[in-house]
Amino acid sequence: MKQKSFSFVVEPGEPIRVDKFLDQKLPEISRSQIKLFIEAGNVTVDGDFIQKAGEKVKSGSTISVLVTEKESQSLLPERFPLEVIYEDGNVIVLNKPAGTVVHPGAGNLTGTLVNGLLAYYPPIREVGDKERPGVVHRLDKETSGVLAFAKTNKAYKYLIKQFKSREINKTYLALVDGHPPTPTGRIEAPIERDSKFRTKMKVGMSGQGKDAITEYFELQRFERYSYLEVHPITGRTHQIRVHLSYIGVPIVGDVLYGHRRPSISLGRYFLHAKSLSCKLPGDRVQTTFDAPLPVDLQAVINDLMNKNRNMG
Repeated sequence: MKQKSFSFVVEPGEPIRVDKFLDQKLPEISRSQIKLFIEAGNVTVDGDFIQKAGEKVKSGSTISVLVTEKESQSLLPERFPLEVIYEDGNVIVLNKPAGTVVHPGAGNLTGTLVNGLLAYYPPIREVGDKERPGVVHRLDKETSGVLAFAKTNKAYKYLIKQFKSREINKTYLALVDGHPPTPTGRIEAPIERDSKFRTKMKVGMSGQGKDAITEYFELQRFERYSYLEVHPITGRTHQIRVHLSYIGVPIVGDVLYGHRRPSISLGRYFLHAKSLSCKLPGDRVQTTFDAPLPVDLQAVINDLMNKNRNMG
């Protein structure tokens, strides 16, 4: 465990919330890490410990923070092929295959995209969260498609800010069991963790969930299925899967939120991150990155289209 101590004096005009102040002073440390340091008692204001990230301070106050860094044994570089969609000095955009985990965690210490990126671009180890270097957003294990990573701390904060302010546009493709209530729709339903099944999320009816918004458009209707283009406006855990299940059209193959026995044998669920549009550092307009529908999912659509033609 490495430790470093820092002290700063609050000048007039600087942020008066402790977390925002430290976020400005320590750009190499993520806001989530700063919050953890505060909750652990690693931050003092004029010698007094604080417990709340949003605590306000006056100009002239001295803020001290003890930064601890875990020397994680899980973040090991591994060489394996990465499908790079785009790369420059600030970001790298990958086409994530289904079945691959984004970053190491409980039960998945190796074989993640972060492990691969550490071998491909070692400096990414110092970007953002030390346990999830370079990660600015995530896709579930079985979801394929466009995934962006930051290569610098400046780019990390720039992209994180866009995700938080909902400036980034994401488009997904999903095949669902059944047909949605309307061909186009907007689902506004808060999402919270299921108290009985900790790996599962649900629409929150108790007022405790986080706001979540998903829009969809029906691209093609089949006899028993609908092929949807989906736009998550917010970015909650399992959001698309939860929301589509909530309106009665679970994603094909999603045994957690849909049918226990998949109606089509895929070995995964049918959800693909087709595109992501964001502003790159230094740009005034958005750049869009695309990932084609994987072969296994395209085969399903082709088969359904052929059946539609035969029926006609």
